Amino acid sequence: MQVPAPFDYKRASTLAEAIALLRECGPDSRVIAGGHSLLPMMKLRLARPEVLIDINHLGELDYIKVDGNTLKIGAMVRHVTLQKSHLAAEYYPIFAEAEEQIADPLVRNRGTVGGSLCQADPAEDLSAVFSALKADIIIAGGSGTRRLPISEFHTGPYTTALNPDEILTEIDVPLRSNTGSAYEKVERRVGDWAIAAVGTMVRVDDGLISEAGIGLTAVRADHFRAKEAEDSLLGRSPSTEAIVEAASLAARHCNPFADQRGPEDYKRHLVEELTKRALSRALNRSLPEVH
Repeated sequence: MQVPAPFDYKRASTLAEAIALLRECGPDSRVIAGGHSLLPMMKLRLARPEVLIDINHLGELDYIKVDGNTLKIGAMVRHVTLQKSHLAAEYYPIFAEAEEQIADPLVRNRGTVGGSLCQADPAEDLSAVFSALKADIIIAGGSGTRRLPISEFHTGPYTTALNPDEILTEIDVPLRSNTGSAYEKVERRVGDWAIAAVGTMVRVDDGLISEAGIGLTAVRADHFRAKEAEDSLLGRSPSTEAIVEAASLAARHCNPFADQRGPEDYKRHLVEELTKRALSRALNRSLPEVH
């Protein structure tokens, strides 16, 4: 039986208390919410925190709301809540599509959005989704609050820009008119990590693509993005030719490696095909007008 190394346990009732505990307990402490990312790593002794700080009671971080032209998602929102949120789906159907393919109901009922992003697993779904949507990450710590674009939040596999006394508190997604989004994923079995997955966001103004986001997961794309493919779409009509070119660029500029889920060329092929599908579906959707 795999069991974690010994650790101390503390529970925080407020964000301020959680930050204070992180400062008190030092860099060998970790926060835990759903635990579906951290606990398996602890059982394998890949993570060995000396103190776990339970933040499950931080209801102040559990919300999905619109504030001006921004969709705000609290870090403690459970996957199932985002999956079923009519507000989130009204603006970005990509959320429900991705969440439906994350693990199983048990994980979605307990796992949190913030926990998934902080785990920074190279095959994690929501990192590709928020990267495609060009979200901002809100971070609170002992020195105050700061904002980072998601492209600067993930610094490598299983690593983020969080300092030891900081907590991810919110994800901010800009609301855009004339925009569609979609998520495509291939996995070995239902609920598994992706072999490859692609999230897309496309805005069209006056018949031309004015903004595009393409997020990739499980294929070692820099910061979960296909930036060259995004740039190739700007200023062009939403044509089949533009989609095919962007998909080819996405496949060429990721860096998959061969493993038990398939060889490198197969994964590149998946990226190309999934990008075509996700871009095509995103372009066939439109958001409500944003005022």
